[in-house]
Amino acid sequence: MSEGSFKDLGLGSWLISQIKVMQIKNPTPVQINCIPKILEGGDVMGCSKTGTGKTLAFALPIIEKLSKDPFGVYALILTPTRELAYQISDQIIALGKPIGIRCSTIVGGRSQTIQALELCKKPHVVVGTPGRIEDHIRSDPDGIGRYFGKLKFLVLDEADQLLDGQYTAQLKSIFSVLPKDRQTLLFSATITSALTKLHDVSVHKPYLFEDKDEIKTVDNLTQKFILCPVAVKDAYLVYVVKNYVEKNEEGSVLIFTHTCKEAQALSIMFTALGFSVNSLHSEISQRERMASISGFRNRTIRVLISTDVSARGLDIPDVDLVVNHNVPRCTKTYLHRVGRSARAGRFGGALTFVTQYDITLLQDIEGAIGKKLTEMKVDDKKVSEYTSQILIMKKEAEIKLSQSTFGERKKINRRKDMILSGIAEEDVDKVMKDSRKRKNLQKEKVNKKAKSN
Repeated sequence: MSEGSFKDLGLGSWLISQIKVMQIKNPTPVQINCIPKILEGGDVMGCSKTGTGKTLAFALPIIEKLSKDPFGVYALILTPTRELAYQISDQIIALGKPIGIRCSTIVGGRSQTIQALELCKKPHVVVGTPGRIEDHIRSDPDGIGRYFGKLKFLVLDEADQLLDGQYTAQLKSIFSVLPKDRQTLLFSATITSALTKLHDVSVHKPYLFEDKDEIKTVDNLTQKFILCPVAVKDAYLVYVVKNYVEKNEEGSVLIFTHTCKEAQALSIMFTALGFSVNSLHSEISQRERMASISGFRNRTIRVLISTDVSARGLDIPDVDLVVNHNVPRCTKTYLHRVGRSARAGRFGGALTFVTQYDITLLQDIEGAIGKKLTEMKVDDKKVSEYTSQILIMKKEAEIKLSQSTFGERKKINRRKDMILSGIAEEDVDKVMKDSRKRKNLQKEKVNKKAKSN
């Protein structure tokens, strides 16, 4: 099935009317192919890039079925990030408004007591992150745990990320309280890595939809790279972003970085330089994260600096320029990042900063997307005017972070996870130290390999 309308998909007239109220006009390929299969009662795995309507592909059939037989906790939707959970909840509440659908968002950053009371009221749909859902089940297995015992749907959104290993313990605990006769729906922009672990999640053989036309980058996306020395990369970044913002008064820039610390340091540096900028990563509070997304969406913030994980799956429309501060080591990460621009037929740009150590990574990306990136020439003399000031300000930002409690929350959560996994409390520090050593050795190997190419 390749084209059609929502009327052809088996949805009720009331739901089609609500879709029109929300000004959603035509179904996308992932919706056309997956909605009927879900309504038929099968397990489904849908692969389509961000911005192609995956949320509606599972939300609409769940709401349609729920409207005919509403009871208790009908569906559990798991996501890797809090922001994505809130986004999905908002869409479900809006779509299910005519039938008074009750949806609860269970994520970190909110009172567990208040959340437990919400769950005791048995909302129709629960949307949450694995860690917090597992916390509630573990703390009250005979109460909250039993509420999930009769659900009809389990959804894993951004399934490849949920199944990549970091959530294994939490998912195992959650799956243990779920019924075997449920429908399981997996959706992601890149589904390949999830396929090998599908038997752990889906009881039945699923219908697989892969939107192959969406795997590579779109034609109306201009993709360029800037070759620059690694030591002065931030000076080139500031020069390019400054010029872009000045020439495009309404333009928005989304900068991707590899780590939370780098995102925050760049945010401090850009703010000191007078830019309207915010950051989005797991080391800032939930309130700050939501404010960053809201500000970027309504254009009060024109530059957003984010990590890959925090921005994954979020509906951030109308991004004019995506900037890769680092060259992604995984080509799929590159596709996720640049897919933020040139959406819904609009034109957009993607710019990647390439140092002397990134040439092989750039070639891998070009091979994956089937085209060569164009080199963007920058006036080195003009950049040099910024270099000293930028290097000093970046160093000051890094010192400011090192003197703060930045990163402490992540360490606390990691200690908690290790203790829960069975590691003795007195051994946790040694395990964390050994882990850091292994990561540093791995980084050294990668850097040596890059320098040799």
